[in-house]
Amino acid sequence: MKSLPQISEAEFEVMKIVWKHAPISTNEITDMLVRTTSWSPKTIQTLIKRLVNKGALSYEKQSRVFVYTPLVGEAEYIGQESNSFLKRFYNGNITAMLSAYIDNDKLSEDDIDTLRALLAKPPRRDE
Repeated sequence: MKSLPQISEAEFEVMKIVWKHAPISTNEITDMLVRTTSWSPKTIQTLIKRLVNKGALSYEKQSRVFVYTPLVGEAEYIGQESNSFLKRFYNGNITAMLSAYIDNDKLSEDDIDTLRALLAKPPRRDE
């Protein structure tokens, strides 16, 4: 598995916009984030630049506009982060993680029913 770049919480907010709307311009990213955060346009541009430097985004100049596309897949990144969390806090033991969530009432009955349904499915065979 290839190593994915480390992305901060703020950079992750930018990535969520790009994953959902790519290809997307700097102005479009900025417009969306100034509505949902307290960040200045300059801060958002800095975050975009960092993501380009880290290899998470690529860009193309179209006339006078920079248009961004992700180089890192959303599912791939979230999967890596989930695995990292599991290893860091639960030594890779998903049973221990789920037990902790259940014991601390972090899972609703609906969550538990969903997990039961997932566990009842036959295992996937990767070919």
